[in-house]
Amino acid sequence: MLQLGINAQEQKAENPILFADVPDASMIRVKDTYYMSSTTMHLSPGVPIMKSKDLVNWELVNYAYDRLGEVDALNLENGESAYGRGSWASCIRYHNNTYYVFTFAATTGKTYAYTTKDIENGPWEVNSFEPSYHDLTVHFDDDGKVYMIWGAGKLMIAELESDLSGVKKGTEKVLIENASAPAGDNIMLGAEGSQLFKIDGNYYLFNITWPRGGMRTVVVHRAASINGPYEGRLALQDKGVAQGGLIDTPDGKWFSYLFRDNGAVGRIPYLVPVKWEDGWPILGEDGKVPNTLDLPSNKGLIPNIVASDEFKRKKKDRKLPLVWQWNHNPIDSLWSVSERKGYLRLKTGRMDSTFVDARNTLTQRTIGPVCSAETAVDVSQMKEGDFSGLSLLQKNYGYIGVTLNNGSKNIVMVHTHDDLPQEMATVPVSQNKVYFKAECDFTDKKDAAYFYYSLDGKKWKKIGTKLKMTYTLPHFMGYRFGLFNFATKNTGGYVDFDYFTIKNELTEIPE
Repeated sequence: MLQLGINAQEQKAENPILFADVPDASMIRVKDTYYMSSTTMHLSPGVPIMKSKDLVNWELVNYAYDRLGEVDALNLENGESAYGRGSWASCIRYHNNTYYVFTFAATTGKTYAYTTKDIENGPWEVNSFEPSYHDLTVHFDDDGKVYMIWGAGKLMIAELESDLSGVKKGTEKVLIENASAPAGDNIMLGAEGSQLFKIDGNYYLFNITWPRGGMRTVVVHRAASINGPYEGRLALQDKGVAQGGLIDTPDGKWFSYLFRDNGAVGRIPYLVPVKWEDGWPILGEDGKVPNTLDLPSNKGLIPNIVASDEFKRKKKDRKLPLVWQWNHNPIDSLWSVSERKGYLRLKTGRMDSTFVDARNTLTQRTIGPVCSAETAVDVSQMKEGDFSGLSLLQKNYGYIGVTLNNGSKNIVMVHTHDDLPQEMATVPVSQNKVYFKAECDFTDKKDAAYFYYSLDGKKWKKIGTKLKMTYTLPHFMGYRFGLFNFATKNTGGYVDFDYFTIKNELTEIPE
């Protein structure tokens, strides 16, 4: 076995702190505990909440919502989808013993405010209002007012109603006309991703911008009043690490949490140390993002961000571990972890033409630098036209599965070409239990995936061709492993997945 996981024996933490798609992070510290929220897009449940005691090792502890809404796009109905949309960047805050998570969704045209006293267990209450305020940040100020800043390029500010039911009429105004200015005049992406912090009486506004021909860049604006005037600086321009904010430790250290576009695995979180000079946060070491940090070492992402699952549950327990998210809103009557003990059952309830049209695909993140996922599926109850198996989900997807056509079963490997699914290999199969494996190599952005099958779970055969994974904006997230089952001709069939095993290693080095 080739072991390429992070060496937990290192005395210092390594960047990236999470080698997985955890973009648009927002972070708070409550006493000695850190909480972080992240972007969801089309997945359900949404707005993951992660917890850490050291800023490096994180675990999923909750989601802000189970379902964002019931519009066609979120339900994959009537030809609509929420790929790359759904809910975007969130803002997490703690005020008066209450936790707040704000997000927005062009898919529903709304802005959301989720509140709870118990961030790890809930319950959550929600207020929503129109319109959808892009990349918003919320600040509870000392005068009792609640402010929201949002926008791209031109940044806006307004007061929120005290019950978070909407924007106070007459308070909306331009805060910064051109927030990208510190990065120059030739800008490809206007300053967005606002995050506001009040430190020692000053207000600090973090944004990401992207100079044309350059890289993603951090700009910071400072003001003595929340309404300005603001003066801005280019704060970091290295490796494309950008978008985020500030966090301090109980012993007085400061860091900026940011992310980096890292190819097909997605947008991965980094930490950079911060020093203060003349009232300004100075990011990085000599303006650079360090490879190591003066923090405890990384322990890896398994099992707190991704995890294996034997699907063994107590009787009548329908719950899934937090590592799982559905591709769009699920149809709850068409899945079960209790109907057959120790198995995940996925039933078909409608007919779909392609994998990305199908509901109830159950997903987990892929992780870097390398990872593999394995499953076994009982296909004895498939119906004519059904297709079930293990996938790598993005716009340019690939999967391996079993099809039932003309009464015969075949193992098929598929990947997309020019946006169309193409069968790259087909192998007849007569037995009802088949084993599948997918392996991903994100080392140095190789972004290569390979698929395997086995008839006994021991001897594996590579099938089909390499999937060249590509990060695309239409899906706007890193590749995810998926367990799927969809019908093309008849409904009412089902398959049973015996287990899902994820590892941070490869079976072999792909040639």
